[in-house]
Amino acid sequence: MMDELKKSTILAYLQAYNSFDIDGMIKLLHADIVFKNIAAGEVNTQTTGRREFRQLAEQSKAFFTSRQQVPSNFSFTGDQANIDIAYQGVLAVDLPNGLKSGETLKLGGRSEFTFKDGLLIAISDYS
Repeated sequence: MMDELKKSTILAYLQAYNSFDIDGMIKLLHADIVFKNIAAGEVNTQTTGRREFRQLAEQSKAFFTSRQQVPSNFSFTGDQANIDIAYQGVLAVDLPNGLKSGETLKLGGRSEFTFKDGLLIAISDYS
């Protein structure tokens, strides 16, 4: 798979994510997708398969009134792509860590994407 095609797939996935288009995200995922969220070196969320991914995406959608992942610094090696991510989301609910509904959450991190058969088979988000 060419790097430009990988990049366009990642950008389509992020556009769907940013606009809460879960069907748009799912159509870019391999049936055996593995998603991981890693914070401070610890895996705090993991899903396997489209069904579990969809459940997590539906749950996550309720936490924000708006959200945006902005990618930069794409690098490609074989079937993998790595990018830096600037994340910003406006909360729809109060969080246990003290952040309140209406406040803006800002994070920096990186994401690793792995491709199989032209689809995303693994996504790991690091913050």
